[in-house]
Amino acid sequence: MPSHAPVVLISDDADATRALETIVGFLELAPVTTLGSAAVLATGLPHAAPYLVVVDTDHADGQAAELMLRIKSIEPAPPVILLVRPGNDVDPGLGALALGRVALPLTQSDLGAAMQQVRAYRSRILREHPVRSQELFRNMVGRSPAVERVRNMVEMVAASDANVLIVGESGTGKEVVARHVHHLSSRRNAPFVPLNCGAIPPDLLESELFGHEKGAFTGAITSRQGRFEMADGGTLFLDEIGDMSLPMQVKLLRVLQERTFERVGSNRSLAVDVRIIAATHVDLEEAIADGRFREDLFYRLNVFPIETPPLRERTEDLPLLVDELVERLKHEGRSAVRLTAASLESLAQQAWPGNVRELANLVERLAILFPNGMVEVHDLPGKYRSDEIAARTPQNPLSGYDEPVEAAPAPPAAVAPLAALPAEGIDLKEHLTGIETSLIRQALDETDWVVAHAAKRLQMGRTTLVEKMRKLDLNR
Repeated sequence: MPSHAPVVLISDDADATRALETIVGFLELAPVTTLGSAAVLATGLPHAAPYLVVVDTDHADGQAAELMLRIKSIEPAPPVILLVRPGNDVDPGLGALALGRVALPLTQSDLGAAMQQVRAYRSRILREHPVRSQELFRNMVGRSPAVERVRNMVEMVAASDANVLIVGESGTGKEVVARHVHHLSSRRNAPFVPLNCGAIPPDLLESELFGHEKGAFTGAITSRQGRFEMADGGTLFLDEIGDMSLPMQVKLLRVLQERTFERVGSNRSLAVDVRIIAATHVDLEEAIADGRFREDLFYRLNVFPIETPPLRERTEDLPLLVDELVERLKHEGRSAVRLTAASLESLAQQAWPGNVRELANLVERLAILFPNGMVEVHDLPGKYRSDEIAARTPQNPLSGYDEPVEAAPAPPAAVAPLAALPAEGIDLKEHLTGIETSLIRQALDETDWVVAHAAKRLQMGRTTLVEKMRKLDLNR
């Protein structure tokens, strides 16, 4: 498991912390980060995507339900396990929001069984809600007619306060467009507050949108602002609006009509000045016909529709998109990568069902496999490689990225022997190492230290060359 995804324990019990750390260490998971409930409610979790959150129900200071709301607002929501003392009851609503529970004192077998549930949950949730960065790009990238059309529409609508509905396939950059509208508007200095309506359980979405008062439900011991209040004066971005339940659609429609709302558990109306930008990959008109979306809400949101084009309809933007993605990797201090013209031509022939997000994943993968290298068309993973382009590209192909394999070795070239073996003899191992070092350095110099190209010159696999360079301490 990656070290940047720790197990978070919300508890003030030192014994529970030690027990969890011991078992988690034995299971070879990431270190445990322990926090008190007050700290979590004040500042949130210290990690955007924890592997697992463990809530000690006896040490949550009566705020377990509030903690669950905070945890479930993360996208995608991390799995939650409850720690329960023998004989203690757990609130049914709280138990329904957790993946499972384990009894104290902790045992390896109990926690191991719970971890199987966690792994199954993460496998499913990451397929449904892939982890993504806050935004793919800082702005809209591309010069194709489709992107220029979107850019022009954004500039036209930004000056008004009209509601905007952004439609398009997943991964086409709908949030990037929404942020661009906000940035160009008069609200740019006010908050831009995003919320994925499909990532919040229906019974928590009302509190997430409108907030709640102290005592509104079990565990709500403090009042809390909702996303509408947070976005006051700015922009509220409601992503995946098509996944919102019908009862919540009614409540949202009322807010859009009256510009007022009440927190959960309150009868006091609060006025709010918020611009709504909604987005969805669902065909809302079809959803209306099926009775899954309200027609009156659709017309409230669809004041100014913008459609984001899929990548397959703007493949002329591929070079610019790849350059921007590589610059982002370099800005994050990671290895860059370059693609040949033949590689880009091959990518332009693909269908890209995952759109720009799929391209971002591919570029990151290539940068890991060929750090600071040049990617030829033969080096692309099979699903992205055009056989036609590869056939007419003058290249001695090595294996692809899916399963690196050594190239078949050519007959060894004759090495010029010594004029005579010195009387005192030689260290044969050291002599051969010197020859090997000289040839590797020559290949690297001739290819401007592009490891992938040097490996092909030496007729060896890239990973083998990297290992030899490490052993021989070769660097530029």
